[in-house]
Parts: sequence; structure tokens; C-alpha cells
Amino acid sequence: MSAAGAGEASALEGLRVLVAGASSASGTAVCTALARAGAQVIAVGSSAGRLDESLGLVAGVELRTCDLSRPGDVASLASDMQGYGGIDGLIHLVGGWRGGGTLEDQSDDDWDFLQQNIMTTLRNVSRSFVGQLAASGHGRLAIVSSTAVESPTPGNAGYAAAKAAAEAWVHAIAAQFSGPGAAAVVFVVKALVNDAMRAEHPERKFPGYTDVSELARAATSLFTAPAGQINGKRINLVPRA
Repeated sequence: MSAAGAGEASALEGLRVLVAGASSASGTAVCTALARAGAQVIAVGSSAGRLDESLGLVAGVELRTCDLSRPGDVASLASDMQGYGGIDGLIHLVGGWRGGGTLEDQSDDDWDFLQQNIMTTLRNVSRSFVGQLAASGHGRLAIVSSTAVESPTPGNAGYAAAKAAAEAWVHAIAAQFSGPGAAAVVFVVKALVNDAMRAEHPERKFPGYTDVSELARAATSLFTAPAGQINGKRINLVPRA
């Protein structure tokens, strides 16, 4: 291994980072990057099969299934992690999009889906793990939000509102992280793209989309950035035109 490669592989050595929503394309990229940087990654998803398909062969990644919408299940996971000394990082990637049309087209089913996936899961995992993150000398929490928060439309009203609520929640966590060692941040994207999406739609250019590899790089960099410089920040990952 080259000297540069050795540095990359040891940058996060000794840290335990939990990634929620790990079987998605973004989750796979983030988990892989964190593990390559030396972290012990706890990849959490709702489907054991999808987790194994996405991350089963990645060294340094432990697969865990958990229904993050159920507070009791999340509390049990947190208790288990505490038995191993707690976690140092929480990257929340659970989400999804629903919407389209007018305000009247925003159905109750769509709102329930968005609220549960975006906000309820974040509320549950953050409340269960915030103490462990605060106790860590390297505690980091991050979510992925959207430019839709800044410019909502009738068609994405529910999505933008749920993302705005999640951002407010993260800023509250940042306020609670009063010590020098922990930080909570919001990554902002227009949308995410990966190689599979490009292959499926070769005619599309995906303007303004953020590659999942860039999100993975940003998530990994959180743990080497001074907490005081990033705590409470909205970090824009939208590529420049």
C-alpha cells in the first residue's frame, strides 16, 4: 500500500459510524467510503436481503436490520451499540420523495410516507444516539436535505416541509452539542445520482445532481474537520455549473 493509501485507510481508525438507510445507492457509497477510511461501519436497513446484496462483501461493515420508525426497536439498537462502547457517528440517509401537481394533489398517504421516512426515523435515531455522540470525542451527525427547502413548489410542498422539519431538528441537535468534540450538519443537494441511474437513462444529463461518491466523500470528511467549524452548518453539495 502506498503512503497515501495508508493514510486514507487509517484516517477514521477506531471510530464506529452508524449509517441509517444503508442499502440505498447513497448508503452503499457512504458505508464503503467510511470503511475504506478505517471506520467500523454499522449499516442499518429494513431488509436483510438488500443489505447483504449491497454491502455483504465490504470489509469493515456490520449489517443490522432495524425498523427505524419504531422507537422501541431503535432504543434496543442503541443499547446494543452502547454495550460496544457507543458510536462516534450517525449518518441518516432514510428518505424518499412523494409529490407532484398542486397542493390539493398532496395526499395524506404521501404526507404519512414523507413524515415517517424523513422525520420520524431521524427523530428516533437521534434521540436514542445523541448521548453516545455527545460522549464521543469525534461525534458527528449528518442528514441529507434538499434545495427544495429554499424554493418549495406546490408539487413538492410535502417533501420540502418534511425536509425543513428535519433541518430544524438537526439545528436543535447542533445547539445541544455545546462541547468542542461533536457536530451536527445538513448536507444540501438538488438530487442524488449514481452510475446505475446514468446507465439506465443514458440520454439524461442530470444537471445539478450530486453523485453519491461526492456525498460519501463529504460524510467521511466530517470526522477530520474541526467540530467547531462545522457544527450547525448547511453544507452545499450541489455541483457548480
